Amino acid sequence: MNYWLMKSEPEAYSIDDLMNEPENFTAWDGVRNYQARNMLRDAVKAGDLAFFYHSNCNEPGIMGIMKVVKSAYPDFTAFDKKSPNYDPKSDAANPRWYVVDVQFVRKLKRNITLKEIKQSKQLSALQLVKKGNRLSVMPVTDSQWRSILDLE
Repeated sequence: MNYWLMKSEPEAYSIDDLMNEPENFTAWDGVRNYQARNMLRDAVKAGDLAFFYHSNCNEPGIMGIMKVVKSAYPDFTAFDKKSPNYDPKSDAANPRWYVVDVQFVRKLKRNITLKEIKQSKQLSALQLVKKGNRLSVMPVTDSQWRSILDLE
């Protein structure tokens, strides 16, 4: 099993939105960065756990945990002309973008803020705190996972 951190702007899709989905799961769609896409397509697998991170908000941070319940498959929103994620260069025969299905596990007891994460010596190597890193999907090591949960 691997660990991940996946970002979403809460105005677009929040931990509460995931929690309120039927059966508490959804396709993690709309990833439009090739490096993040490659992780979704090649490395994120069913059974993996991920932190749900709220980004681009008043207090960015880790809000909860979700489980990957289905490995990568083509991002259907890329083919939908009415979707804001539509990509005319992606086609079903040669998809450009991928999704995984994630399921709500639990909210954390509190928001583990970006500020706290940056102040933790144990998390100094976490990709999230590296300068210029804006990926929406990133790996988290076992020790980083435990360190984050220890902050809860």
